[in-house]
Amino acid sequence: MERENVVKSVSRALDIIHLVGMKKGGLGVTEISKQIDINKSSVYRILSTLAQYGYIEQDEETGRYKLGYKFLEVSSKLLDSIDLRAEARPFLQELENETNEVIHLVVYDQGEVVYIEKLEGNETLRMHSKVGKRAPMHCTSVGKAILAHQLSGVVHEILDRKGMPMHTEKTITDKDAFFQELVQVKQEGYALDLEENENGITCIAVPIFDHLGKVTASVSISGPTMRMTEERLQQLKSKIIQTGFQISSRLGYTKQNQMI
Repeated sequence: MERENVVKSVSRALDIIHLVGMKKGGLGVTEISKQIDINKSSVYRILSTLAQYGYIEQDEETGRYKLGYKFLEVSSKLLDSIDLRAEARPFLQELENETNEVIHLVVYDQGEVVYIEKLEGNETLRMHSKVGKRAPMHCTSVGKAILAHQLSGVVHEILDRKGMPMHTEKTITDKDAFFQELVQVKQEGYALDLEENENGITCIAVPIFDHLGKVTASVSISGPTMRMTEERLQQLKSKIIQTGFQISSRLGYTKQNQMI
């Protein structure tokens, strides 16, 4: 019985963390209590415990609770533990210096891509992407670059589970058309996002292979469509393909161990 209570407390604490994290200005005890149907005294005790460990902080002016800086410390350690990010960093910086555009590094996770690195470039460009954020695979160049090297059954499962929602008027929402594009992506070695995820944004991406020849990540260059012309994309193609191969090589990849 005691063990069940402990687990229940952990579950409630995680629910509170999730709620507080979703609200930029933080939440008060009463708001939290109403949203997860826990009495205010219990909510306060959980918040106090989380605050002791630095995971929750209370704003002195508003009295509202928000996420503590401990989460940054934990997330920083997680990112630092990812060898891919460390190995890729110098090549991403070189690509940023050469192109002056936004550079992304993503990994595949549960049918989506997760941004683990973003270099802003020297040009002004507002994008929804940021480190730690998830994005769909069917309308991003990084997602296509990864899916092109997965078994068709895996791709079907992801599309069936996640769907192919329209993000812009140019998003590919037909499964047959999408599979045709993946064939082309695999043949050419790079993928494009022609304003399919965000209006006015064009991206080019390549896959990253690990030492087993498996694609688990992708790197991309993103810029405004007015600058990312067909001619410019042709110029960037060789640069990003080279970067993808350099990062893959650092992970122990050789063409001989490519899986698919």
